[in-house]
Amino acid sequence: MTPPDTAPGWSPESWAACPVQQQPVYRDPAALNRAVEALSHLPPIVVSWEVEALKSQIASAQRGERFVLQGGDCAESFEDCESPKIAGKLKILLQMSLVLLHGLKKPVTRVGRFAGQYAKPRSADTETRDGVTLPCYRGDLVNRPGFTAAEREPDPELLLRGYERAALTLNFVRALIDGGFADLHHPEYWDLGFVNESPLRDQYRQLAGSIADSLDFFEAMSGGRVHEAIRAPFYASHEALHLLYEQAQTRFIPRQGRFYNLSTHLPWIGMRTAELGGAHLEYCRGIANPVGVKVGPKMEAAWVQGICEVLNPRKDYGRLVLIHRLGAGQVESKLPPLIEAVRSTGVPVLWICDPMHGNTETTASGLKTRRFENILAELEASFRIHKACGSVLGGVHFELTGENVTECTGGARGLADADLGLAYRSQVDPRLNYEQALELAMRIAAYARSV
Repeated sequence: MTPPDTAPGWSPESWAACPVQQQPVYRDPAALNRAVEALSHLPPIVVSWEVEALKSQIASAQRGERFVLQGGDCAESFEDCESPKIAGKLKILLQMSLVLLHGLKKPVTRVGRFAGQYAKPRSADTETRDGVTLPCYRGDLVNRPGFTAAEREPDPELLLRGYERAALTLNFVRALIDGGFADLHHPEYWDLGFVNESPLRDQYRQLAGSIADSLDFFEAMSGGRVHEAIRAPFYASHEALHLLYEQAQTRFIPRQGRFYNLSTHLPWIGMRTAELGGAHLEYCRGIANPVGVKVGPKMEAAWVQGICEVLNPRKDYGRLVLIHRLGAGQVESKLPPLIEAVRSTGVPVLWICDPMHGNTETTASGLKTRRFENILAELEASFRIHKACGSVLGGVHFELTGENVTECTGGARGLADADLGLAYRSQVDPRLNYEQALELAMRIAAYARSV
């Protein structure tokens, strides 16, 4: 019997009857089935009431009452499931959210690209080096980055290892938050060791001290504590790419009367897998989570309208997030008609700007990078265009790290192409380092106040 609140004709497996993209090919179907079956019996990583809380905050951001900061690694690595690296990601997101809170004068929802961002879409199925052709590396959930036949073979057991790493990561995040790590009264807890060397150090610390003093004053006058200032929650997100992994963690919750993807709070669909009638839209239309969709420059108005109607036919607030990634060179021409097209459907959405993916380029030495000035230009244009169109830009989406990497050029230190080799660690796409991310938050806060 179909539950009353389930999308018509939908089940957690109904996606398998649709055209599907970006799925690995496993040589041993029996081993794959065993791994998926085992995964389906393990406890969920998140719970439905956390999902519903995030949905409520997304609805608030749609109305312009809140701002969403989404950020983290391009692709998580199993090797990076270490407490210092997880804490570093939280620190930079907390620092950025503090800057945005101060500048925008509204609450900030923190959504990490973590605890499940282990699979990546690729532009080709194979990779050739020195005359040897092997399957592409599709993230630690699928295969291994080393360039040997054994390492590039899709391994079903990695689905279980990915679940374990995701659960460990989110467990540690929750423990840090419960222990007061995110207490706005003590932003000094969040300092990354190398922030002392940053040109932004004094500006950030002055801002943080101002917020802490303001909280102390307010609480002294009111006689009570500001709960959200003590325990700022974090939510997890990842690209819902590997559909067997997502299916295995999809559960019907009787008290809610709906199916939820309990591997994450906010799954999103990438631009490569957002085709109408495709398996990823089919899967996501039936879950109760808020769902994000990346919107790129090749996606015409009718396509985006179709996505809105498939994923949010009931026009619910808090359900649909559109993450536009158009590039600094195309945002001016592409974004206004998309805003108008979505408005004409009557479907409420939260607009978020991802200024990273549309601005990726390759240096003469063959390294992928993103230029800070292009990232900033797309962000500033997006704020201005949304305001001119009577819309609300309610969030930002960054690929970033709390480490002192050199993967994107520009920023306060003026990193150049020649500097990229100093600490280029990403296996897939270039990330902002802690200093560039913090500077962007400061620029956003200043610019958003002026438009």
